[in-house]
Amino acid sequence: MELTVGADVFRLAQVFTISRGSRTEARVLSVAIEDAGVIGRGECVPYARYGETLESVMAQIRSLAMPLDRARLQHLLPAGAARNAVDCALWDLEAKQKRLPVWQLAELPEPGPRITAYTLSLGEPASMQEQAARNAMRPLLKTKLGGGDEDVARIRAVRQGAPKARIIVDANEGWTPELYASLAPVLVDLGVELVEQPLPAGKDEALLGMDRPLPVCADESCHDRASLPGLEGKYDVINIKLDKTGGLTEALALRTAAEQAGFGVMVGCMVGSSLAMAPAVLLAQTAAFTDLDGPLLLAEDRAVPLAYDEHGVHPALPELWG
Repeated sequence: MELTVGADVFRLAQVFTISRGSRTEARVLSVAIEDAGVIGRGECVPYARYGETLESVMAQIRSLAMPLDRARLQHLLPAGAARNAVDCALWDLEAKQKRLPVWQLAELPEPGPRITAYTLSLGEPASMQEQAARNAMRPLLKTKLGGGDEDVARIRAVRQGAPKARIIVDANEGWTPELYASLAPVLVDLGVELVEQPLPAGKDEALLGMDRPLPVCADESCHDRASLPGLEGKYDVINIKLDKTGGLTEALALRTAAEQAGFGVMVGCMVGSSLAMAPAVLLAQTAAFTDLDGPLLLAEDRAVPLAYDEHGVHPALPELWG
């Protein structure tokens, strides 16, 4: 068994902006694990918000000794991007070795397409209305927000541009309790269904007991199953991302635990290629919200990309993953 890891860069179709900054490309790490001529692949996106860099995550991956299996991996690396890429590569490797799809190996129902959100980049209201109008045919739009009263103007503009679309919003930790209290009723009136992470992770105690007319989703506050006890009473939904859970193995366990605890589930992603989205499509089959639009934001993708159409994002072909 041999593991290799390298960096890949994918150009974005347009500048992508959130409250923390802008980018023009997606930088990812790609892992390949070869065993007796069979190769499994995985991808991760290191996240600076959690202190990860391409170099630090690559070093974590290269520290692993072969041979390796998924159960042992959970104890060798913490939840995060490095474990995600390796875990997903091990799932892909086993699927190819046994000539069975991952959904069967994981004892999941056969997957189908899922309607996914499409993310609008943060900008002035006029530019966001233009983005919304260009994507008005999409059934679910996700709007990045920046904090402040202009967020209402942004949502009004998006609603004008896409009057029939469902809307969810992502505050990226940019609100205060007072801002949530003032914005939530207005956004609900505009048809917004959910807000992701309005308050900073670690400073979200104000959500306890707060009237939440607009359901609140934990993103940066939720990593793996160990996060769940601290989210009870504060959040209505959790956003499961493979780069936070450290792979599909923990993500499946987190989904089960969250559903049992009464949380709604959203399955999200970092900006990556179809290889990163493919495992998450399996996870999203029972999710209330699916946000796996990474490849739609790219100007280039893997050789065998995921298919997106009016039915949503489709499960991967075996040539890509799983």
